[in-house]
Amino acid sequence: MSAPWWDSDDDRSGVEYRAYVGNLPWGTDESSLKDFFSDYRPLDGDIVTDRETGRSRGFGFVWFDDNESLSNAIQGMDGQELGGRTNTVDRANQRPRRWRR
Repeated sequence: MSAPWWDSDDDRSGVEYRAYVGNLPWGTDESSLKDFFSDYRPLDGDIVTDRETGRSRGFGFVWFDDNESLSNAIQGMDGQELGGRTNTVDRANQRPRRWRR
C-alpha cells in the first residue's frame, strides 16, 4: 500500500534507459549533447541547470530506446572529449520517489 502523496509504482512508465553524462562544458546545450551521442540513437538529452541562475551545472542525461543502445553508448563515449573536457558517462540511477505537486 502506498500513501496518496507519493508517486506510485503504477505511475512509472517502466524501465528507463538513461545515461548520466558528467564534466560537460558550461556551454553545452540539449541539442549538442544529443548530437554528441548521435551514433547511438539517443531519444532525448537534457542538461541540468541551476534553478536560480539558469546556468548549466556541468552534467546532464541522455535517454535511449533500449538497454543495448545505452550500454554501447556508455562503452563508446565514456572518457571521450567534448569542448576540451573529458566526459564521464555511466548508467543513471533510477529516480527516487518524489512528492506530488
